[in-house]
Amino acid sequence: MRSTPPPCPYLPEVTEIHDYSLTKRHGRDKGAEFYLDALRYAQSQWLAQKPAQAILQLNKAWMADLSENEDILKSHPAPYRALVWIMENASNGTWGYLGNPVRHFQHLATRMSGPRAEIRSWRAWMCFHLAEKTLGTCEFPRDGEQLAREGLWIPNMRRVSKEIAEKGWPNEGSETF
Repeated sequence: MRSTPPPCPYLPEVTEIHDYSLTKRHGRDKGAEFYLDALRYAQSQWLAQKPAQAILQLNKAWMADLSENEDILKSHPAPYRALVWIMENASNGTWGYLGNPVRHFQHLATRMSGPRAEIRSWRAWMCFHLAEKTLGTCEFPRDGEQLAREGLWIPNMRRVSKEIAEKGWPNEGSETF
């Protein structure tokens, strides 16, 4: 009998495993309800032992435009703590495939497009730094080939925090990990 992981304490509780339709139903509307559904979808993917998929749903949550409904952040702050918790609990492979979040966020930060691309890129850099800090760089290395090929500059944590504090959701850059 396969056990199930404990729910992430930084994500909303769910009573069922969700699929892509949970967030797709919002279409182009990426407001507070979309944000909550992306967090719910992340929790359900975590509980289904799909940590890499849970992280992708957190990425989706950061797409939300909460300028019309900042109150949601009081009960469900930006999911950085959820990301760290998932990585800590998935890093040994017990709860499913994690992939390489460091490389994932490096690629995400450098290839961002669409609405609010600039702030979403800064958020991806924050997640990159959190992944390196949480997981280490031996088992979860950067993409050195991309760094060399594209001459990439990786902004330091101080710069990333400053940009998020200026451009992100209210109090988004104030958390420390």
